[in-house]
This record gives sequence, structure tokens and C-alpha cells, in this order.
Amino acid sequence: MKKLIKLAMITLAFSLITACATNSDVENLQSQVNGLESSVKQASADASNAQTASADAAEKAAAAETSANRAAQLSQDANAKLNKKFKKSMMK
Repeated sequence: MKKLIKLAMITLAFSLITACATNSDVENLQSQVNGLESSVKQASADASNAQTASADAAEKAAAAETSANRAAQLSQDANAKLNKKFKKSMMK
């Protein structure tokens, strides 16, 4: 019985020591939470901006690819015409 009372007293003392939080502790935690919330909002905004920039870059890359393919086709057409003229001049 004495052991049970001692154990109960130790448990009560420990819970009183660990459970007491001062107002400054609560305010400190609240300021940390507020700081984290603003960091999360900033990270979310940065991610949104990065996603927009990525979409713009992909669109510009697609346009550049289309332009490069057109230039390659025009180059092949010009080479074919030059070869045809060269062959024609060699025949004369």
C-alpha cells in the first residue's frame, strides 16, 4: 500500500511539473505556429509561380520546336531545288 501511495505521489508531482505551461510558453508556441503558417503560404505562392513559369517555358519550347521544324523543311526544299538546278545545268 505504501508503494502504491508513493507511486501515486510521484506520478502526481511529475504531472504537475510537466503539465504547467506558462502564458509565455503558449505565446511562444503561437508565434512559432504563425511563423510556420506564413512560411507555408509563401512556399505555396512560390510553387504556384514556378508552375506558371514552367507552363510558359513549355509553351515557348513547343513554339521553338515548331519553328525549327519549319526551318528544317524549308532548308530541305531549298536543297532539293538547288540539286535539281545543278543537275539540269550539268546536263547542258
